[in-house]
Amino acid sequence: MSDDQNLVATAAWSEILRKIRARTPARIFVDRGSSYGTRMELELRSAHASAVDAVWSEFDLHRDLPPDFIARWQLFQVSSQVESKPQFLLRPDLGRKLSDAAKELIAHSCPRASDLQIVIGDGLSGAAVSTQAPTLLPLIEQRACARGWSIGRAFIVRHCRVGIMNDIGDLLTPRVLVLLIGERPGLATAESLSAYMGYRPRSGHTDADRNLISNIHARGVRPDDAADRIANLAALMMAHELSGTAVKEDSARLRGSD
Repeated sequence: MSDDQNLVATAAWSEILRKIRARTPARIFVDRGSSYGTRMELELRSAHASAVDAVWSEFDLHRDLPPDFIARWQLFQVSSQVESKPQFLLRPDLGRKLSDAAKELIAHSCPRASDLQIVIGDGLSGAAVSTQAPTLLPLIEQRACARGWSIGRAFIVRHCRVGIMNDIGDLLTPRVLVLLIGERPGLATAESLSAYMGYRPRSGHTDADRNLISNIHARGVRPDDAADRIANLAALMMAHELSGTAVKEDSARLRGSD
């Protein structure tokens, strides 16, 4: 290959790399020699610090969510059986169960047997909740109302693990429960939310009985797309009266949203 041809190839390859990098926050095709360059090393340290902060920060309803959003949804906050952040990280089992006070408040405040019950859990990143929930929750409501579904009163669960869906299902018996929960932060973003879903969740259900839409954030699954997928998956669950490994999203529809 001549020098001129090599310059053209190099320019084309650089453009391909730019387009690939623009589609993902993952650190792919980064420049490096025997170690990362200074800029990349500093970016990694910053991302790691953000992830640690997200895991250890305590979520608070009135501090971390806009007042008008709280008022619009009449949000209230309860807790799992966990009593502190260190205990939350060491005892996942306690994060899967509602406290007695939480059960009493939820039973008093929320209608039973709704078509769709939305719950927001801090999980391993309160930052994900404060960033994504104010946008995503209204979008889910729009899709649910368009289908004529009844919607239960949403609420927040602090120190929340995914398995808490079973306790909530036993208490409120919704057709479909959607748990919007902060994901374990990686080195790409600390603001990624997951939507775990279950048809009539109840005691004894495991992850095999749930479905998951993950990576909901600005450079992952966009809120509009996430709301569409949540509504479509909920409709499938209601039609088949089950959830989990036996229920699959429409792969053609997913390819069309890329």
